[in-house]
Amino acid sequence: METIPYGRQHITQEDIDAVIEVMKSDFLTQGPAIARFEKAFADYVGARYAIAVANGTAALHLSCLALNVHQGTHVITTPNTFAASANCVRYCGGQVSFADIEPNTFLIDPIEVIRLIKNKPEGYFKGIIAVDFAGYPVNMEHLRKIADENNMWIIEDACHAPGAWFTASDGQRHLSGGGRFADLSIFSFHPVKHIATGEGGMITTNDEKLYKKLLLLRTHGIIRDPEILKENHGGWYYEMQELGYNYRMPDILAALGVSQLKRAESGLRRRVEIAARYDRELAGIPVKLPHHDKQVGHAWHLYVIRTKKRKALYDYLREQSIFCQVHYIPVHLMPYYREIGHKPGECPHAETYYEQCLSLPMFPSLSDEAQQQVIGAIKTFFEHEN
Repeated sequence: METIPYGRQHITQEDIDAVIEVMKSDFLTQGPAIARFEKAFADYVGARYAIAVANGTAALHLSCLALNVHQGTHVITTPNTFAASANCVRYCGGQVSFADIEPNTFLIDPIEVIRLIKNKPEGYFKGIIAVDFAGYPVNMEHLRKIADENNMWIIEDACHAPGAWFTASDGQRHLSGGGRFADLSIFSFHPVKHIATGEGGMITTNDEKLYKKLLLLRTHGIIRDPEILKENHGGWYYEMQELGYNYRMPDILAALGVSQLKRAESGLRRRVEIAARYDRELAGIPVKLPHHDKQVGHAWHLYVIRTKKRKALYDYLREQSIFCQVHYIPVHLMPYYREIGHKPGECPHAETYYEQCLSLPMFPSLSDEAQQQVIGAIKTFFEHEN
């Protein structure tokens, strides 16, 4: 019986050839492949600037640093995400508050964001980290209005959503990471993501000042530009002007990213096809299917169903060699966050969602036959349960 994971990378001969070409070149890191990937990715999402980094978590950390998150900075984020979306604030000494999710989209609820803001003194919160969960994009225009009214910045965690879009008030489609509404947007290139480089991440922005700050922070805070140096002792000379990090992406991964990006649109079309088939085939099953509408371009990183029999279904599917996953355990319920004051009941919608959610296999190379195996197993489970 074929083992079916919830996600899987798809590597072609073209990808392999691109990596080999870099391995034969003069640069394995800090070379020209980085700039090529950055430009291609910025063009893909419609942003002015893109900064390639070591992984999505590094992208979040650098974004917080560039936005001056420090000891005592208070930031709002969602509990329905991977822990890094909150941890990045803690890395900088900041404090995190969790706004509950909308019960249909599982995205951060703007009403809850406003409630948190109003319950604190003016200026208490400095920023919002919103997450495009499962490929469904946050309406960043709506969130931008809230942020502007309260002098706050926005980081869009778009790791699940390259290629996703929502319809703005002017009728135009706004791509996730496009830079129109968020100050900074971040992406991940982990193997289960739309674009896979093994590890790797990207930050996009339309803000030139933030772009330059990120470039500096990415590489130890070191610069070589003669126009910016405070002194200049010769061609070898460099200065560390900030306390930065080594969060660079190697050229090997960037070359793989450029190659993968060429298939991004076809991969997204295949994800839409897989989601549509799940919609059709599971319509009569006693599970709740994902929400989506015509005003939103869903990127379908995950296909999440909900059932009160989640544990039993999860175990049954594993017995059939179908390895589903749960996204996510609410961050505020993690032991670390409980120890600093968060508790059950803080985000009831996220907690109810967690008790029922199950991510089915969703990746472009999932064959029709394998998907039918998943669908058939789910139907069999519920036939026996009834």
